[in-house]
Amino acid sequence: MSSYKDKKVITIGVISELTGLSERKIRYYEERKLIFPDRTKGGTRKYSFDDVERLIDIADKMEDGMQTFDIRRMEQKKLPKKELRERMLRGQLNAAFNMRK
Repeated sequence: MSSYKDKKVITIGVISELTGLSERKIRYYEERKLIFPDRTKGGTRKYSFDDVERLIDIADKMEDGMQTFDIRRMEQKKLPKKELRERMLRGQLNAAFNMRK
């Protein structure tokens, strides 16, 4: 059974309010493969409380002068390869099948 912190139920607007980050910046972090939201059939991004913590951590590192490439590389070293691959594939599938025109 997964924790409530893992459930992807929060919209980008709420995430923006919780983190103080703009929606544009959150989408940029997704584009740079630092965060992997789920998508509804309508294309709405859904985040978890774990994602909130992750976004705050990313923003802190960026404020300290780190580049997105460095942050991603650090995270890749922490994650087991299987989990990293699953996150990247999930993000790619979400982007490919839920794009709005």
